[in-house]
Amino acid sequence: MTTAHRTCPICDSVCGLKIELNAAGRVTRVTGDERDPFTGGYICPKGAGLGQLDEDPDRLRHPLIREGDGFREASWEEAFEAVERGLGEVVEKHGRDAVAVFFGNPTYHTMAGFLYRVPLIQALASKNVYSSGTIDHMPKHVACGHLYGDPFAIAVPDVDRTDYLLVIGANPMESHGSLFCAPNMPARLRALRKRGGKLVVVDPRRTRTADAADEHFFVRPGTDPFLLLGIVHTLFAEGLTAVTHEVAGLDELRELVAEFPPAVAERVCGVPADDVVRLARELAAAPTAAVYSRMGGSVVEFGTITQWLVDVVNVLTGNLDRPGGTMFTKTAALEVFRTGQPFEWGRWRSRVKGLPEVLGELPTATLADEIETPGDGQVRALINIGANQVVAAPNGPRLGRAFGGLDFMVCVDPYLNETTKHASVILPPPRILQSPHYDFLMQIVMVRNYTRYSPPALPLDDDQRSEAEILARLTLIAAGAGAAADPSGVDEMFIGQLLTGATQMPGSPVEGADVAALRAGIEGDDGTEQVLDTLLKFGPYGLSLARLKQEPHGIDLGPLEPRLKELLRTPSGKVELAPAPIVADFDRLRARLAAPTPDVVLIGRRQLRSNNSWLHNVASLVGGSNRCTLHVNPVDVARLGLGERAVVRSAAGEVVVPVEPNDAIMPGVVSLPHGWGHEGSPQRVAARNPGVNANALTDDLVIDVPSGNAVFNGVPVTVGPHED
Repeated sequence: MTTAHRTCPICDSVCGLKIELNAAGRVTRVTGDERDPFTGGYICPKGAGLGQLDEDPDRLRHPLIREGDGFREASWEEAFEAVERGLGEVVEKHGRDAVAVFFGNPTYHTMAGFLYRVPLIQALASKNVYSSGTIDHMPKHVACGHLYGDPFAIAVPDVDRTDYLLVIGANPMESHGSLFCAPNMPARLRALRKRGGKLVVVDPRRTRTADAADEHFFVRPGTDPFLLLGIVHTLFAEGLTAVTHEVAGLDELRELVAEFPPAVAERVCGVPADDVVRLARELAAAPTAAVYSRMGGSVVEFGTITQWLVDVVNVLTGNLDRPGGTMFTKTAALEVFRTGQPFEWGRWRSRVKGLPEVLGELPTATLADEIETPGDGQVRALINIGANQVVAAPNGPRLGRAFGGLDFMVCVDPYLNETTKHASVILPPPRILQSPHYDFLMQIVMVRNYTRYSPPALPLDDDQRSEAEILARLTLIAAGAGAAADPSGVDEMFIGQLLTGATQMPGSPVEGADVAALRAGIEGDDGTEQVLDTLLKFGPYGLSLARLKQEPHGIDLGPLEPRLKELLRTPSGKVELAPAPIVADFDRLRARLAAPTPDVVLIGRRQLRSNNSWLHNVASLVGGSNRCTLHVNPVDVARLGLGERAVVRSAAGEVVVPVEPNDAIMPGVVSLPHGWGHEGSPQRVAARNPGVNANALTDDLVIDVPSGNAVFNGVPVTVGPHED
């Protein structure tokens, strides 16, 4: 028996795990790593099931190449040659914009997914770049980009020191704090209340987090900006603002919110005006306070306005960049994702609908348009990395049909699933325990400064390739270097760029130093580790890979400290409270006031033992509460005459789903979990528990305009009994 210590890569909680393996490399037990200074031994069912996920017999081991209507196994050399031919033919005939690339959710949780993203995009030189960012968190990036000039300056609630936490459209007890990395949230929230603090939740569902709160308010899905505007209106009207930073646009903001008093919030949201006023007063009076919103405030029609207002309230109450308020994490590795330049967006637009680029990406909601619409620049090939858009993207079935019409598609994925079944070539990465792990992106949003590196627990077999090599070879193929080029060249290029930049940066501790001498001091067993060593040595703590390897349980780097001044990149040098692109979107918001209220709207549902579409083939994580059912308030069950199953229709499609009466959801709202729809899947456990695809109902024609983010919550639907 051996024991491996590593970080769980499944969700944002980054729990430390202790994994016991037998002599054959099989996982016999997974427990929490009690010596991890950040997670302290906490583990959730997903982490406990890591061994089953890692050893899933349905995981692909060898590359697959399409042959007729099916696939055949191929060698890696043959597979990469097929990719070179397929992409090369499309580029030669139709140009580089005819090739699109899509980065799925798992790429945010792997080292290779982070390190090779930019090199692959640069090598491809296509405007058609997409990711799960525009079906998840892009509104937060856009709001922060306009407020602070840095789209990665995401302030997280300092939950361990706050006196008052207002949670809007989030369920951190089950998500562990998405874009707010806080393992063991139940204990953290209990500690908040035990020290005399207050927890308030605003959500269309009485979630597990709402059950633990001092107060819970039902709110109509997608109307959160009106609630927040009512709070801001009250702060101004009653002289409760306590701005502690240099800001621009304060008068413009005061004028903007004048037409949205608490009475409007009551009419639109359903939250009583007196309670809106009381929330504003309580936030202003609390010694420290933090407002936090996540999926319920992002994947909605006004996601950017909602996320902007969350930070506006934190600024106006004096709680931004303050212990006990909302603060910015300082990562251990050099923050290469920060450009140092003011936020730019709309540098190019999508071909069909003219939607603006954000963070170098176009909205996922328009990918099907770009594939289906003929003309110069039509997408004819796709590099798809760790994404199952057919069940994850808006109007997923339409994307599935569009994928079937591509000239070529290569997928980096361990499964044959609803999306990869359309591929020309599938390149499977190795098992989780055969891969190194470092949370480059999760460390941006942790509630405490912390770092940890997990080397591979098991070696690769001769017939496997690391995810880093797979992505490096795709990068070289995209650059025209060919399938046989040495993948280590990508790592050397990256390291060389980092070292050259450091020696040329005024004030750098190695300014003017010899790059070759610096390179000789970089350590690591392979290129990926050497890149990490470089980023750590030039990071703010002066760490190294060797130091992290000496501390396998992780390193506590201390509580969050104020750092807004070093992050602020707006042209004015101030926090921009009334950025023009967000103010311009108020015309849409005003139109919403005049629009009729739908009889029934659909929202998603977070499930503790599920994560998007890729955990439904693990037997221990399927069943019980983790089922694909439609939550309907008993009042609506009776009103709509529902029986055991209902037919749910939207502008995009329809599904038939089991009904689960539940008084935890407000009347007029129904809830369906995300990521299901596995009927006929080659994944055997998933096929036995298929559920229905909620994204057969979401409309790819409706987006949050400033960010291009898809809308999954507040979808108008009709619900009726299904006659068997």
